[in-house]
Amino acid sequence: MHPTVGLIANPASGKDIRRLIAHGSVFDNNEKANIIRRVLRALDVFGVKRVLAMPDLYGLVLRALEEAHVGLRVEFVDIPVTNTAADSRLAATVMAQAGVRCIVTVGGDGTNRVVAQGCHNVPLVPISTGTNNVFPSFVESTLAGMAAAAVALDVERVWEQAVHRARRLEILREGRVVDIALVDVVVYDERFVATKAIWDADKMRALFLTAPYRGTIGASAIAAYLPWAEQVARDSAGLYVELGAGQTRVLAPIAPGLIVPVSVRSVSPLELEQTVPIPHAPSILALDGEREVPVPPGASVAVRLSARGPYVVDVQAALQAAVEEGFFVQGGTERG
Repeated sequence: MHPTVGLIANPASGKDIRRLIAHGSVFDNNEKANIIRRVLRALDVFGVKRVLAMPDLYGLVLRALEEAHVGLRVEFVDIPVTNTAADSRLAATVMAQAGVRCIVTVGGDGTNRVVAQGCHNVPLVPISTGTNNVFPSFVESTLAGMAAAAVALDVERVWEQAVHRARRLEILREGRVVDIALVDVVVYDERFVATKAIWDADKMRALFLTAPYRGTIGASAIAAYLPWAEQVARDSAGLYVELGAGQTRVLAPIAPGLIVPVSVRSVSPLELEQTVPIPHAPSILALDGEREVPVPPGASVAVRLSARGPYVVDVQAALQAAVEEGFFVQGGTERG
């Protein structure tokens, strides 16, 4: 069987309520189809013969194929389309079982979080089109497609130099993992999921981070713009930040165009495999920017930092490794 690349594009990414209360960019479905089209063209040029894609109600991949002019075969995973996050999770599971070499994702932190729940050890090539884009990269999709081709075709040294395993935050209920986050977990002073997105800093009670990210948008920005946060987190650690009624206030961009003062009580390192009980109940846990897990009074809920996150392709490192292996060279040009 020819090497196969998976493709999961979330038609809902980049369209949540933060476009109303903040100033986030809107990625409409035409632009997403253009992004997918460029991925398909890159895969086709470098010899990938088969793509396994997630179906969706908007037909993003079908739209992309209309003017892609590619020879590769695109098939769709056989899953029920619910137009919810469950589609991405199930599609990733089916793709992993089908033996895809990598999965290209088109979405934000939330999209990649649910894909990571189903992809097992298949590496992700994430392209940003969401609101919070800490985990995926703002990368030209042509280059992402080239990197995915190098991974799928097993170009020597690409896996060694460009594929790494990310961390994740595991949500534990009664000691059992019930959900994960790839970037941050926010303890939010609410009881209901409602619109899912979070934007009220006064309701944030605590923050868990997989790493001390710099230059980010979202809850992770609260630590990203504290000058000493990176010093607190050692090489093997994430961060645990207690919020509210502190002497320190940091101006943080918690949503695009929304910069607010946030009170910080303390910043502590979060070691790998360290488990921290949720200190506030009732509350709700926002995972990578979206409210997901209610914490009722008396519940035994905790967060654990883990090294068991998804494998991720560094696009630039993959391209560099492929260059060193002559992947892009045709003919017999002599080396100078």
